[in-house]
Amino acid sequence: MAWITAQEAIDLTGVRMQTLYAYVSRGKISSKPDKNDPRRSLYQRDDVVRMAGRSRGRQNARAIAGEALEWGAPVLPSAITTIQHGRPWYRGADAMELAQTSQLENIAALLWECSDEKIDLSGAPHHESPPREKAGSIQSGIASMARRSVTDLPTQGRTLAALREEAQGVLGALVGAMFGSDVIRAGGSISAQMAKAWQRPEAEPHIRQALCLLADHELNASTFAARVAISTGASLAAGVLSGLATLTGPLHGRAGMSLAALIDQMATTDAETVVRERLRSGLGFPAFGHPLYPAGDPRAAALLSRLTMPSRYLAFLQQVERLVGEQPNVDFGLAVLTIVHRLPAHASLGLFAISRCVGWLAHALEQAGSGQLIRPRARYVGVLPPSDGRIHRKLATAAPAA
Repeated sequence: MAWITAQEAIDLTGVRMQTLYAYVSRGKISSKPDKNDPRRSLYQRDDVVRMAGRSRGRQNARAIAGEALEWGAPVLPSAITTIQHGRPWYRGADAMELAQTSQLENIAALLWECSDEKIDLSGAPHHESPPREKAGSIQSGIASMARRSVTDLPTQGRTLAALREEAQGVLGALVGAMFGSDVIRAGGSISAQMAKAWQRPEAEPHIRQALCLLADHELNASTFAARVAISTGASLAAGVLSGLATLTGPLHGRAGMSLAALIDQMATTDAETVVRERLRSGLGFPAFGHPLYPAGDPRAAALLSRLTMPSRYLAFLQQVERLVGEQPNVDFGLAVLTIVHRLPAHASLGLFAISRCVGWLAHALEQAGSGQLIRPRARYVGVLPPSDGRIHRKLATAAPAA
């Protein structure tokens, strides 16, 4: 029998070292110590060749499954949003065109497949208005959804018509919690009331546009979290709570806020120095680049085309494009919107939360309608159990404590 090294076995099968060990532990491949180096093992070549033939048939499926959660192949069927031709589409309609004239309420009606062209939040429960300086704070939204999560009915077993009606109440509750009950009672668009709460009525057109552009974006991290929660039969509020919690991460909703710290460094130096130093440190650039938009994020372009960019932001953008080769994404647009209109530092995250809540609820409705539980498997890469299947009970053999 011919015996080969671990690297030769891996090259033949195309599997990882952990998988090779698994084959040995299951008796699929015979192994023996290497007499020239007792720390290593040799593997029976015939067994390796046989397993290589079996694994190649599954290799593509494994690779797709393993890479699907990292900007890979789609993992869930959805009829809500797709990214095609370098731009997002809401149920087949061009999101970029919709954002030119629509309100968030129109987008919600479209994504939720409501019979009306615009949803009505007037029936949402009232909340105490938060202090002006806290308007748009995501903390109050999280607290509101947490309270509802333990009292609202589950989604399982209910009709889509009933869930659509509840979705309006959930969105209204989130808006009310973050911006105050006067936003709901006053009527008018969500964007107008948000601008009023921030005492920046002139910002309404840009807030409206941003809300429409951010309403949904396929299966992003927060949307996936919301769908997982809903797949268990949890309430719509629980799904939104999952989305909100995920949105708070620095790689998601806080990316635009992280950019501000880099811009602040330019108070004592120039943009090129900041960019070069960050590159030398091996760090990335928040609010730049997007795997789904290799030619540039059209949402960022749409927002920036209507704003006069501050000189520091413009200089930083130009240097990142020149030295890094990345273009700004929608988080950069939100950051510029915030600074141009002198909104609170947390405004971009609050705006993101209100807007994306519409998408979370659309996906919640779709997931509830499917009746399926989302439960992927893990590809184990840890310490392998004993090859003979015995369980070692070390604690049982230890001497009792004095």
